[in-house]
Amino acid sequence: MTKPPLDRQRWLLILTGVALGLLVLDSLVLSPLTRAWQARSAEIARLGKLVAEGESTVARGERTRGLWREMQGQALPADSAKAEQDLLTAFDRWGRAGGVEVASIKPQWKRGSTSQYSLLECRVDVTGPLPAIVRFLHEVEKSPLALRIDSLELNTRDESGGKLSLGLLVSGLRLAPLEGRR
Repeated sequence: MTKPPLDRQRWLLILTGVALGLLVLDSLVLSPLTRAWQARSAEIARLGKLVAEGESTVARGERTRGLWREMQGQALPADSAKAEQDLLTAFDRWGRAGGVEVASIKPQWKRGSTSQYSLLECRVDVTGPLPAIVRFLHEVEKSPLALRIDSLELNTRDESGGKLSLGLLVSGLRLAPLEGRR
């Protein structure tokens, strides 16, 4: 009982048509849907990460606000004369505590990159032995004032290296714009 050749050809044509249909279905429907599914999965993962970062930021919100209030309290006073006086007094106090001689302090006001703050930039020159200069720097660094050491130059004042000179460029933050100075 063999099937006639026409029946076999018809079955082969049907199977070929079905295979061709599946190939077209795969290339036109299934592959694009798979790529879209993968792209959406990647987007969902990215958005999930953003949501987690946002929740973390919200959870840290009160701590961040507390730190910001503390930083605002450590900024120089809004009154420019008072800010200069406070910083000059602090340098004098740190010099005495460190055992160095404060040779000069040259304050200069600078505008901030936004109008919400200004900087009091001070060039400070001190002399003394290395341990005294280290103590002076420690006093400046542990100060609660909002200060940043922008540059530091250390030079010897004698051939033995016993007496050194220190040049500091320190910026103090004031949360007020620079008024009327150009």
